[in-house]
Amino acid sequence: MKTKSIFTALAAVALIAFSGLAGANSQELSADSVLEDIKKRGVLRVGMSTFVPWAMRDKQGNLIGFEIDVATKVAEDMGVQIEFVPTAWSGIIPALIARKFDVIIGGMSITPGRNLTVNFTAPYAHSGQQMVANIELAEGFALSDFNSSDVTISCRRGATPCNIAQNMFPKASLSRFDDDAQAFQEVVNGNSHAMISSAPKPRFWTNRYPDKVFMPIDENLTVGDEAFALRKGDPDALNFFSNWILVNTSNGWLQERHDFWFKTQTWADQVEEQ
Repeated sequence: MKTKSIFTALAAVALIAFSGLAGANSQELSADSVLEDIKKRGVLRVGMSTFVPWAMRDKQGNLIGFEIDVATKVAEDMGVQIEFVPTAWSGIIPALIARKFDVIIGGMSITPGRNLTVNFTAPYAHSGQQMVANIELAEGFALSDFNSSDVTISCRRGATPCNIAQNMFPKASLSRFDDDAQAFQEVVNGNSHAMISSAPKPRFWTNRYPDKVFMPIDENLTVGDEAFALRKGDPDALNFFSNWILVNTSNGWLQERHDFWFKTQTWADQVEEQ
C-alpha cells in the first residue's frame, strides 16, 4: 500500500513537471511567432508580385487589386500598418524564408512541392488557369493540338502556369518570362502559339484584343486553391491567418472582394492597359 502511494506521488510530480514544461514550451513558441514581431514592429510586411487582378499599379502608381484589399484588411484587423514588399515571383519563397517579409499574400496556389518548403493557411480563393492563343497560329486547334513539338507556349517563370503547361502539353516548347505582360506579348506578336495564366486574365485579354487572340476552350484548364504562405515552425501564425480566412469567408467579405476584382472590370480604367 505504501509502495503504491509512493508511485502515485511520483506520477503526480511527473505530471506537474510535464505540464509546466508544456506550458513553458507553449509560451516560448508563442514568443517566437512572427505575430509577436508584427505586433512589436507595428507593421505587417507582405511579400507580393504584381499580377492582374491580384495586385497591380494604378495610373498614379498605387497598388490596387484583390490581394491588396485582403492584405490591407488583415493589417487593419491586427491593428497594425501594412507594408508591401514587391518581389519577383521566381524568388518569392526564398525571400520569405530569408525573412524579407512576414507572409506571402499573392495568389499563391497550394502545391505539394511548395508545401515542403513553406506552410500554407486554409485557402482563401479558388481560381484556376485559362489559356489564350494566337488566332493566326492556333485557330481551329483542339486542346490536344497544343501538345506538339511544333507548338510554343509562353508562361510566367516560377508560377503554376508553367507547371501546368509541362504536365498537359509535354511535347510543346515552353518560353518562360518574368511577368505575364511579356508572356502575353509573345502570343500577340506570333512568337508563341498560346499562353497560360490565372483566370480571369486570359478572358480580359480576349475581350481587349479580339482580332489577335482567342480562348481555345471557355472552361478553366484547372481549378486552384490559393493560400497565404508562411515560414515553417510557426503554428500560432498559421492558426491566426487561417482563422482570419475562416471568419472572412463566413461573413462573405472575401467573396464580395473576389467577385469585384474577378467578375467585373469596373476597375479597369484605373490601370494602364495590361
